[in-house]
Amino acid sequence: MHSHLIPHKHPGCLDVMLALEECHSKGFIHKATGQCNDIKRRVNACFSEERKAMTKAHRDIAMEKRKKMEASWKDIEVNT
Repeated sequence: MHSHLIPHKHPGCLDVMLALEECHSKGFIHKATGQCNDIKRRVNACFSEERKAMTKAHRDIAMEKRKKMEASWKDIEVNT
């Protein structure tokens, strides 16, 4: 299995990752003739959706931290 297809890192994409692994296990000719391309596109789309969700979550956390920091700065300015 490819390093980026580690199941515990992408639990939401496990079904398509297993389908791709199964497709690849059918042999080199099967892969070389493009029989696994649709599944690979689904894996890429799943990874992309996961990345977008993670990015949004991180952005939301950063915005909350920024608001708290700005409130602290404002409090310091008012009290000094």
